[in-house]
Amino acid sequence: MKNLTKVLGFIFTICSTMASQAQEVTEPWTEAQLKPTQELADQINGSGKVKPTVINIGPQAVIKGSLDAGPGSEKENLKKLEKILSKHDKNHEVVLYCGCCPFAKCPNIRPAFKLIQEKGFTQARLLNIPKNIKTDWIDKGYPVNN
Repeated sequence: MKNLTKVLGFIFTICSTMASQAQEVTEPWTEAQLKPTQELADQINGSGKVKPTVINIGPQAVIKGSLDAGPGSEKENLKKLEKILSKHDKNHEVVLYCGCCPFAKCPNIRPAFKLIQEKGFTQARLLNIPKNIKTDWIDKGYPVNN
């Protein structure tokens, strides 16, 4: 019985360790690279300041003045993103956004963010849209394309 308890304890420890490691997902961005929606809305609405380049990597370019690369999960759209990026200074702030669904489920943000980093953009940011573009941007009255 004592040996069985030791074996079960060992198995439990291994399973717990594996489960916690499986839950740890390493994102290609850091917390500092997440841009708050209010901050971007203020920059778009502001005058005189240098505005970031804003690029949609989701199904639709909703944010006012944003460029449209299309869903970042598709190879042809990553090529569009690459072409857009080739026209911009690598030291200028570039903000990517999708908003099709919560970050955890979004198929578009990770491939696009990895690409922008590979291209050497020093101020690459990802718009922090935890739920979706409607909830986190449109419903808040932030500027949209007409």
